[in-house]
Amino acid sequence: MGSLSRRSVIRASLGLAASGSLARPHIARAAATTATVWWIQGFVQEEDIAFRKTVTEYQKISGNTLDFSIIPFAPMRQKIVSAVTSGLVPDLFQNTPGEIIALYAWDNKLLDLSDVIETQRKEYTETALLSAYCYNSIEKRRGYYGVPYTTGVLPNHIWRSLVEKAGCKIEDIPKTWDAYYDFFKDVQKGLRARGERKVYGLGFQVTTNGVDPMNLFNYFLIANGGQNIVSKDGRLHLDDPAVREAAIKALTYPAMAYKEGYVPPGAINWNDADDNNAFHAKQIVMDLDGTISTEVAVIHNEDEYKDIVTMGLPLGNDGKPVPSQAGNACGLIPKGAKNVEVAKDFLRYFIQPAVSNEYLKTGLGRNIPAMPSIAKNDPWWLDPADQHRVAYVTQGLLGPTIPNFWVFNPAYAQVQNEHVWSVAWTDVMTGGMTPQAAAEKAFKRVEEIFARYPVAQS
Repeated sequence: MGSLSRRSVIRASLGLAASGSLARPHIARAAATTATVWWIQGFVQEEDIAFRKTVTEYQKISGNTLDFSIIPFAPMRQKIVSAVTSGLVPDLFQNTPGEIIALYAWDNKLLDLSDVIETQRKEYTETALLSAYCYNSIEKRRGYYGVPYTTGVLPNHIWRSLVEKAGCKIEDIPKTWDAYYDFFKDVQKGLRARGERKVYGLGFQVTTNGVDPMNLFNYFLIANGGQNIVSKDGRLHLDDPAVREAAIKALTYPAMAYKEGYVPPGAINWNDADDNNAFHAKQIVMDLDGTISTEVAVIHNEDEYKDIVTMGLPLGNDGKPVPSQAGNACGLIPKGAKNVEVAKDFLRYFIQPAVSNEYLKTGLGRNIPAMPSIAKNDPWWLDPADQHRVAYVTQGLLGPTIPNFWVFNPAYAQVQNEHVWSVAWTDVMTGGMTPQAAAEKAFKRVEEIFARYPVAQS
């Protein structure tokens, strides 16, 4: 029981701040039992400490034992696929990558956890509940195939010093979508005029590698009015002219920003960590990227931590608020698990607001709650002394959000994993295609994929 080697991104340790005693609910005390748990390694050491602390408290209260392994992201993905394929599964793991909750629910590989969700249903955001409510193609119904415990969205991360070096001010950033990102093109021009040749205004992930480019495309799609590309009934709506136009715009802006030289040339080959690395090296002025891991990575460097500005999303070009697409980390119990009741019991304990709050705070707030009451009842989450956390909580928990599109139909997970939209960017950036032509090619492939995932309509 313990952890494998950790990432080298951050190893400095913080003292754990006291944040009140944990709730001590009635925990099932039948014959003490052991459950096997696979847990994803945290981005910071404090997240692993938080999980161990939670496990220790649960074991003390329940009398049960959790035989847990803390596993880095990439090996965890491999282990989960291998386990589900072979049938030799643990009792509990997470949706890593996020879309496996929809894919495995579709294939009837997960247990319905509606009874666990029910214990805290009133606490959850609608987006968190929708994120776990997936379609089972064997049973022809939807169910709660995961138990959410965190929320994550994409804020904008900005170097104040680079903006000011260009002769601009953070306060002058426009409020609407295209104008907002155009501002950083002007920042780059200002930096060039002052002799700075190696800094780019925009840190867009326009690669065909990892999940970040899909997140970026989806945010531009939503901002341009395409959030109904997949409806709650699992239907694709590329026949909607508004959705098609939004997709074309989402392909156009990032691709043209790259072609015009406002995105680093190497961004076309980035992996999910490379934009973070470029940001910390001050090779890009801003980055639209998930969680506040960018900020937490330099939390021990006070000057850099304060130099970064965290901002939520600008308004749409029409002046209306843009909902953030939110991902939720969930606990999953695979079919074939041998200690289901203990796994469920731990999840019921884990999602109590007091317990979740302690867990997330110990992890430095890099992940935010899936329950608004946690942030509203504990001043720590909205403490103005930490601008990054306040901005992130305001955007991801208290502001408008929608779930990932693959929640409604796992076909969108295949669209993501084939990098259909990213390939369209490449067709524009290096293939000589117009955004319209690249979009039509992508539309055709998306429609082909969705044809393989029919969702029965009630």
